[in-house]
Amino acid sequence: MRNSIALREAPAHNRMRVLGGVMLQLQSAFGVVALLVIAWVLSENRRMVSLRQAAIGLAVTVVTALVLIKVPLVTQAFGVINDAVGTIAAATRAGTAFVFGYVGGGPAPFDPKAPGSDFILAFQALPIVLVMSVLTTLLFYWRVLPPIVRGMAWLLERTLGVGGAVGLSTAANIFLGMVEAPLFIRPYLAQLSRSELFLVMTGGMAGIAGTVLVLYATLLAPLIPDAAAHFVIASVLGAPAAILVSLIMVPETSDTRTGGSLDDPDIQVSSTMDAIVKGTAAGLELLMNIIAMLLVLVALVYLANKIVGLLPEIGGAKISLQRLLGYVMAPVCWLMGLPWPQAITAGSLMGTKTVLNELIAYVDLSKLGPDALDPRSRLIMLYAMCGFANFASLGIMIGGLGIMAPTRRDEINALGLKSIVSGTLTTCLMGAIVGAMT
Repeated sequence: MRNSIALREAPAHNRMRVLGGVMLQLQSAFGVVALLVIAWVLSENRRMVSLRQAAIGLAVTVVTALVLIKVPLVTQAFGVINDAVGTIAAATRAGTAFVFGYVGGGPAPFDPKAPGSDFILAFQALPIVLVMSVLTTLLFYWRVLPPIVRGMAWLLERTLGVGGAVGLSTAANIFLGMVEAPLFIRPYLAQLSRSELFLVMTGGMAGIAGTVLVLYATLLAPLIPDAAAHFVIASVLGAPAAILVSLIMVPETSDTRTGGSLDDPDIQVSSTMDAIVKGTAAGLELLMNIIAMLLVLVALVYLANKIVGLLPEIGGAKISLQRLLGYVMAPVCWLMGLPWPQAITAGSLMGTKTVLNELIAYVDLSKLGPDALDPRSRLIMLYAMCGFANFASLGIMIGGLGIMAPTRRDEINALGLKSIVSGTLTTCLMGAIVGAMT
């Protein structure tokens, strides 16, 4: 008797579960539209937003997501590029280890008490800026990069309506960081329009570097099947999504774009050795500014948390910038397709990611109990947090771009906070798109 009742109830239970899944997918689809509307509300010039360009950008982003998620073999093609980035990172570690010893990543003469405590950002990760500066100077001198810029110009002008220089920088963000990618177009930065400059900044905020992709994938591998593949997909998807969001928030208002007619820059290099010397000098200035800005902004966030912490406690815990942003981001997480009880937890993760960084947020995600977020919500959050949009990264970007394009420094500073918003909206948009497909 009990078995017959269970058999009759099982189909109904399955139907309810399927219906619940469909409703969450529709919630994510609604979130895609809502997030784009938020970007439009925050736009500098709503009347200049091209609906046709936005529709094409959304279509390209969705089609890219479908191809990458539904055809996993496509991601293998990006493995070759990722391996190249890994080789550059390994070459940089070889140099830092030789110069700085174990502080630069060489074998430590002791056993670290805590895993990861021997990692020093200034000596092991940031010096890749030096190597990238030299490589890009060489590639320009050898006339390798200018044809690539022109090729990107031809392709992107006919699809998304953006110039080749910014397209190349955005594409480079798939595997490189927010400063390393613009190094590819450093001679062009001074010629960019305001909209294009913002696109470069959004691309940097909306992606992660290939050098940390493996680290994040390792953290989430026990929780999310094929985590590494999803991080690669998120990195690729971030390129068209960043173009879509940035062109809505800061639309192009002039006809002057760094397209196919862009003049090749004169980098004033006389030989290969001269390119190495000048690339190293430029990279060193860039590196020192990044370190200084990073130090100052992290210190300012700490002071801000101390000041906010003087307010009365809420829920038995002190108020912090992370908690405040967590409350703001909870509705956004719901828009991405998370059930409301889980959206509050996810909002806290987004607050941590924005105020501190995505590494700490991913660590917190990996430590959550099995009931805090379901598998679908974890996958959405993997995409939503896959970007450098935080205050520390803002310091790196302002310091780096300000040195590469000193004549645009005021404009870069003015667009800084807006780029955090655009980068966050971009990764949340990716999360919503993935939610609508799963």
